[in-house]
Amino acid sequence: MGKGTDKLYITHSEWASDGAYSASAGSAANGKSKVSGSSFKRLPFNFCAVSLQPFRHPVCTANGTIFDLQRILQWLEKHPNKNPVDGSSLVVEDLIPLKFHENEGGEYIDPVTFKVFTDNTHIVALRNTGNVFAGDTVERLNVKAKIWRDLVDDMEFGRKDIITLQDPQNVGSRDLSSFQYLKDGVGAIKVKADGENIVPEKVLKTKEALEKARRGTADADNSVPIGAMSKPSATVMSKPSAHTSKAVPYNAAQHTTGKAAASFTSTGLTPHTSGERALLTDEEYMLRPRRVKNKGYARVVTNLGPLTLELQTEYAPRAVWNFVQLAKKGYYSGVAFHRNIRNFMIQGGDPTGTGKGGESIWGKTFKDEFDGPLVHDARGVVSMANKGKNTNSSQFFITYRKAAHLDRKHTIFGRVVDGLDVLTRMENAETDKGTDRPREDITIEEVIVFVDPFEEFLEEKGRKEEKEREKEEIERKGGREDERVTWTGKRIRPVTTGESEGQTGGVGKYLKIANAGDEPATTPSQELEWAEEQPVKKKAKSGGGFGNFDAW
Repeated sequence: MGKGTDKLYITHSEWASDGAYSASAGSAANGKSKVSGSSFKRLPFNFCAVSLQPFRHPVCTANGTIFDLQRILQWLEKHPNKNPVDGSSLVVEDLIPLKFHENEGGEYIDPVTFKVFTDNTHIVALRNTGNVFAGDTVERLNVKAKIWRDLVDDMEFGRKDIITLQDPQNVGSRDLSSFQYLKDGVGAIKVKADGENIVPEKVLKTKEALEKARRGTADADNSVPIGAMSKPSATVMSKPSAHTSKAVPYNAAQHTTGKAAASFTSTGLTPHTSGERALLTDEEYMLRPRRVKNKGYARVVTNLGPLTLELQTEYAPRAVWNFVQLAKKGYYSGVAFHRNIRNFMIQGGDPTGTGKGGESIWGKTFKDEFDGPLVHDARGVVSMANKGKNTNSSQFFITYRKAAHLDRKHTIFGRVVDGLDVLTRMENAETDKGTDRPREDITIEEVIVFVDPFEEFLEEKGRKEEKEREKEEIERKGGREDERVTWTGKRIRPVTTGESEGQTGGVGKYLKIANAGDEPATTPSQELEWAEEQPVKKKAKSGGGFGNFDAW
């Protein structure tokens, strides 16, 4: 059991040393451990081998050693034709520029699978293009498939062009203790940052902290307390918060973007850990029920006369938007009413005239809108025609009478407010008994939109945003002069310094203007006499007794 003995146990000194074994002696007891790999220090894959700092312009040699271009040029100026890592010959022409690809978070990734590179990733580069890939990507998609073309630039390459930059099975190539220039005591090239030299050993020891700080830079909320705005001399240092509450945009949807769920179930997507809410476009934001409450007005000019429609934007915004946009586009011009049933309704809006055509402004059908109190309870109600649930397009109909059986089946988006006599002429027009089509065409000559409620909404929204921007700009500059207050909440009056000629601040300026022509000019001696304070006269004490109570 023991090392070189027949003991059935191992002593402490045997565990701690390789040579002598005793309770008080051994290689570890002298503080000099001979365990292999005890002095191993690994260089991260994104660090320059000569400066021991993260690289900005990466280049590599034929054997896969990565340098920063500026740092290796500085080295070659002092040590011509010498590789700092292994001491071999090295010239500028031997350096191969590398093309690392980054994701949204600034992390280096494989450009094909989008996997993030780590210190345990097998990383390779192609000599002729400089593109950097994960080793398994090139192995599966190029070597095994025998497709010798760059997966990014589509340039041909050979097996000899594959350079291994990092191999997790061969970490010795990244061991700092094996670097020749460190063995010779030359030391790494120090890089200046913020006017100070960074010690390479400290950078290696704090690598994890630096990476966390780099990732948290974009999310940290460095806010200054409101009290600091009124005290310019005070310097307030705010601590970045790990969980920051961002302001919800006005057009934020109730659902998220889905990136977190997609990246959780797929390794080919960039990881997202926050459920960000999706943003709606201006059109999607407006077309929510009860968002736009202004009513619209349009005139349908027919060959029998005009009909004026009032559009119910508050309860059917999508149907109104569809009708208004198609009307502005001239979609209804020259379209005939293809179905006319007395005591029921007249239907139109199909450019083909068959009742089977027509499409919405989006090029597809849209959903019904029943979120409101609108019903078919009178003559002149305008509703969307459909082929079933959620199949609205461009066709619409106008009722001649109450039709309660159509409620919650057809979207109501307007009513006739002028031109009921024209509606009567349309109802009395003769039709074919089999098809209910008017014998003489009743045609829509044009649709004129008088009031577009969505344009008014956008204009009002633009004015509000402009006022908010002006208010933010004023607050950023310290607020208005008449709105400034002290820390107790008392308003600070503006300080009046230079006044116009013959005027002073306060009520006295009016008295001076009135008496300016009457009073003679005063001499300096008179002004000094007036400036002298008169002694205060003491009140004479009254006699004994209670005195007079008349003042009560």
